[in-house]
Amino acid sequence: MKRRDFLACAALAPTALTIRPAFAAEGWRNFDVVTRVDVADPAGPTRLWLPVPLREAGDYQRVLATHWDAPGAQARLIDVPGDDVRLLAVEWPRGNVGPVTLTTRVQTRDRGIARTARPAAHRRIESHQALQHYLRPTRLLPTGGIVADTARRITTGHDGDVDKARAIYEWVVENTNRDASVAGCGVGDVASMLESGHLGGKCADINALFVALARASGIPARDAYGVRIAASRLGYHCLGRAGDVSKSQHCRAEFHVEDRGWIPVDPADVRKVVLEEDGGSAMDSPKVRAARASMFGTWEMTWIVYNHGHDVMLPGEERPLPFLMYPQGRTGQRRLDSLDPASFKYQITSTEIA
Repeated sequence: MKRRDFLACAALAPTALTIRPAFAAEGWRNFDVVTRVDVADPAGPTRLWLPVPLREAGDYQRVLATHWDAPGAQARLIDVPGDDVRLLAVEWPRGNVGPVTLTTRVQTRDRGIARTARPAAHRRIESHQALQHYLRPTRLLPTGGIVADTARRITTGHDGDVDKARAIYEWVVENTNRDASVAGCGVGDVASMLESGHLGGKCADINALFVALARASGIPARDAYGVRIAASRLGYHCLGRAGDVSKSQHCRAEFHVEDRGWIPVDPADVRKVVLEEDGGSAMDSPKVRAARASMFGTWEMTWIVYNHGHDVMLPGEERPLPFLMYPQGRTGQRRLDSLDPASFKYQITSTEIA
């Protein structure tokens, strides 16, 4: 069955999150992101759940069109309650399982904060309810106990949310490390990380640590789950990917300040530069210093965001996922391994459209 869901490309209202001068000349870029899934050995009723990019994210991402091809299946777009999670749900009640293709055309432009400029008069205002939502504890991101104690130690002597968030960011960069042995992007079990003293992991671990510590400090914060879609144009070979991006999922983070809006950060990518750039780089190397300075307040948008979801309940499932960043599936009683594109047989490709 073929269906199309065309989304209007409306002009975005100015917000407090403005493009930094170094990025402004680049403007909007267009990408076609295609996810193809083929269930190799179906065994009874089969379901797939594919994440769909966030339709409109501030002034840095907007979806122009979404369409899919799922022969013989029942397929529909679903908005999961909470955290702006959107997915394509595909189901074959009986046999005849075929390939599924999901295509999204996305526009992105680099994102940064004008630190010295006055906030825009018409910036988007988050509701009190929304901000409270991004202060809540979740199953893997508690805000009490050892998380609250650690946040208090980090932020003591710092005034204001930006100053506190900067202290948390620097602490996370300084004390974590990227662990290449961790499967996928990690799971973001913050309490276990702090209790064990092992602060190694990948992006979903390291950036979840920032988010939980910020929330424990009374600062609304959230993870942003997505996938890299283009090579970096800032000289970082390890921070971009084009073409086949099946294994290029990446989680980022942001925090909210009343007079500035959402501010982007990415301490996990600083640790990725340390581990991987040029075969490994020292913390005081020029590339690491530049990444550490820029990734508090800017995102190079060679990446798209799917959602900000935690404890995501897939339709028809009994247990929540920590987050939805990978294609998910079930055939019969067997959950498909979303971290193994070879056995799951899914491929994500990205193509820039002139």
